[in-house]
Amino acid sequence: MKNIRFTLLLTLLCFQSYAQTKNFIDQPYLETTAIIDTLVVPDRIYLSITINEADTKGKISVEELENRMNTKLIALGIDTKKQLFLTDAASNFKKYFLKSKDVLKDKSYSLIVYDAVMAGNVLVGLESIDISNVQLVKTEYSKIEQLQLQLKQKAVAKAKLQGEYLLKPLNQNLGKAIYISDMNYNVYRSEIADFKMRTMADQVSNPIDIDFEKIRIESRINITFAID
Repeated sequence: MKNIRFTLLLTLLCFQSYAQTKNFIDQPYLETTAIIDTLVVPDRIYLSITINEADTKGKISVEELENRMNTKLIALGIDTKKQLFLTDAASNFKKYFLKSKDVLKDKSYSLIVYDAVMAGNVLVGLESIDISNVQLVKTEYSKIEQLQLQLKQKAVAKAKLQGEYLLKPLNQNLGKAIYISDMNYNVYRSEIADFKMRTMADQVSNPIDIDFEKIRIESRINITFAID
């Protein structure tokens, strides 16, 4: 008896599900997908800076190099208290052996700047004080969430326009949206942008060629409209 009741209940649920699907399919509808994308210039540039005594063959201590770096960055207009961070906070100094005799110290930092011009100034400035181990880590766009919402709105408007154009030759009208699927968004970028440093050993003031690849942000919306 229990098996019969369970079978009847399962049949009823399946029938209800089928009826709902059938009702949706029975009405005239149009399904369309819209994609909107844009390019933005990164406004967060993360640089990795390593200072070590080996660069000066042990002639300048890492402490002195650190003070020079801090002074130079401040002179460039960088707020080192907010933009400069010690990479490995747990270990203040890294040590390595040179020729199995000398122990030289080094320190690694992460620096954030907000445009390519400042990144170039940092490279030139640090090179002038014997700090040349600077690498680009990644680039970001700070207002990406707000931009994503704007792109979604534009994608919805585009989907509606597409639907209207598709129905116009049929002399039919686009009805209300009966199903919307936010298919998320994609961000296309290189984690390591094109970052070229061109300096002569005796001409630190030479220009630096920096080309940050723009970030492409894409939003995709799938909408089903009723046809009136």
